[in-house]
Amino acid sequence: MNDAEVLLEQIDHACRRMKMAQSTFGRLAVNDGKLVTRLQQGGRVTIQTVERVHRFIEEQGGASADALRSGIRGLRTELRPEQTFRFYDNRQKYLMFVNTTTEKHIIADRAVEEISRTQPRPPAIRLFDGGAGDGTTLARMLRGLHRRHPWVPFYVVAKEISMENIRLTLEKMPDRLREHSATVLVMTNLKYSEAANLQPENAAAASNMVWKEVALEGTSAGEFEEQISQLEPFLAQHWQTRIASSTGNPLYKTPVVLILYRKDHGFMLNPIVPRRGYAEANFDFVLLSQPYRARAPLEFKTGRVVTPLVKALRPNGTLMGIHSHGNDPGMEIIRQIWPDENPFDTDRKTIMDAVADDLGPAARDYRFLDLTDEQALFRYDIRALPSEISEDMPIGSSTLFGAWNAASYVAQIEDKRMASALANDKYLEATRSVLQRHGGLWFNDEIFMIARRGRLQ
Repeated sequence: MNDAEVLLEQIDHACRRMKMAQSTFGRLAVNDGKLVTRLQQGGRVTIQTVERVHRFIEEQGGASADALRSGIRGLRTELRPEQTFRFYDNRQKYLMFVNTTTEKHIIADRAVEEISRTQPRPPAIRLFDGGAGDGTTLARMLRGLHRRHPWVPFYVVAKEISMENIRLTLEKMPDRLREHSATVLVMTNLKYSEAANLQPENAAAASNMVWKEVALEGTSAGEFEEQISQLEPFLAQHWQTRIASSTGNPLYKTPVVLILYRKDHGFMLNPIVPRRGYAEANFDFVLLSQPYRARAPLEFKTGRVVTPLVKALRPNGTLMGIHSHGNDPGMEIIRQIWPDENPFDTDRKTIMDAVADDLGPAARDYRFLDLTDEQALFRYDIRALPSEISEDMPIGSSTLFGAWNAASYVAQIEDKRMASALANDKYLEATRSVLQRHGGLWFNDEIFMIARRGRLQ
């Protein structure tokens, strides 16, 4: 067989296993419903398309991308630079970034401001936090919401694939459950396209899903903390990941849904607690904070992440997406080392236009907010005392390393290039010069907003 014939055979086998039409396979895998037809007619296919097909088959529980790739003789096996960076996978970089910048606090405050403009309806305010990270944003957001709605039940779904991030998030929740007793908290490692309805797309994954409901006893944060800490063996056993060989991205080994609420409020919360196979989306607010790699294909950003969550909004619900924008001192540091670096090539309008295309005729049911730059762009800073950065005093090494870490983390520089840059002191000199020139360091994020229209009364 030639390469095209092998690929067609792989697709045919996958379609039969998943009981899926070939046009549906092409649309879900590469956003091209005519992929198989073109291949059958002798059309050419790029290496990138082959990799995406293999990645999709692997993600749907089929053969590994490595095994599939071995059947394609002409396929290159080396990964592109953007495929060797796994966002949020390096714990030291991530935790230093969270603790040395103001991004998470600013995002949480903006989210609370936007939620206050929505029109929630009984029996609960329904929230989705996509890419919950270590829970810093979620905890601050829940505090702000409690201040505005102290007696309204909350239904909160937090999606996060990292077990360590889930552990850190759970550590922040006892106080939230103590203060806002009418809270149903759902933690899941499902993919974005699955997490809204708490249901894997693949039948085999759905049958293997671990569904755990915990009714916390007691009334104090200390009691809740003790019971939540006892979940660590459960997390260690089930919240495991595997690495997709084609992209380097983490995927869950076992789909997991973990539900927490207070037992003494179980009667009131019973209508809100999701049931396996019958979970309701209909979110009042969806927060997608840095949910994808900057260099990921546009069709992945929208088709696999944003669009499924847009569809999960209830009438009058709002999705707020946030990604890095660049054009800031952080990128000045990066470009002193890599002059042609340009990781942020997808702006808010491009994302929203692609989502509208994904939705098709249903796009008329949504409002794609045309924010001005003043409304859409916001700045966040690296934390440093004013006396730490001045022309008269040398900048301390901890400030330099923190600034460099933030700049390289935001720009998503993969480890191989990082190792090369760290071989000499040029990166420190670049960081020092930018800090002194601007009197500090900051970064720009960009917001896009999509709201579902309300039903006519």
